[in-house]
Amino acid sequence: MHELRTGLAFFLLLNILAGLVRVARGPTLTDRFIVAQLFGTTGVGVLVLLAADAGRDALRDVALVFALLAPVTVVAFVRFAVGSDADAKGASSGPDQEPRP
Repeated sequence: MHELRTGLAFFLLLNILAGLVRVARGPTLTDRFIVAQLFGTTGVGVLVLLAADAGRDALRDVALVFALLAPVTVVAFVRFAVGSDADAKGASSGPDQEPRP
């Protein structure tokens, strides 16, 4: 059973490596965000698989912390995306208009 869990964890790590390609080539910011979510979810999965072995109970706690931090990345991304969108709108205002704060 140990070999199966290790094999699945290795497969998930390969998925993360494939996601790195999407981060580098992602045409939009949203593509990069989806891959960041993939990293978080897959990382939690790998840690839970590795925590199933005897004596690795601390990995389960780390996986729980990662799972709790995942929504924080969503909020950070949305604030970044909305903030950069607002900056772009403020920069495109005409000379008669005051820039937005």
